[in-house]
Amino acid sequence: MSKTSAIALAPSASVLSRLLATIDRLLMKSAEISNRNGDLPRFGL
Repeated sequence: MSKTSAIALAPSASVLSRLLATIDRLLMKSAEISNRNGDLPRFGL
C-alpha cells in the first residue's frame, strides 16, 4: 500500500481569484475617474 495525501488547491485558487478581482475593480475605478476628468486611462499596473 502506498500512502498518498491530497493537496487542497481550492482555497489558494479562490484567494488568487479574489485578489485579481480586487485589482481589476481598482483599475476599473481608476479608469472611470480618468474618463470623468477627460484624461485617457492608464492601462496596466
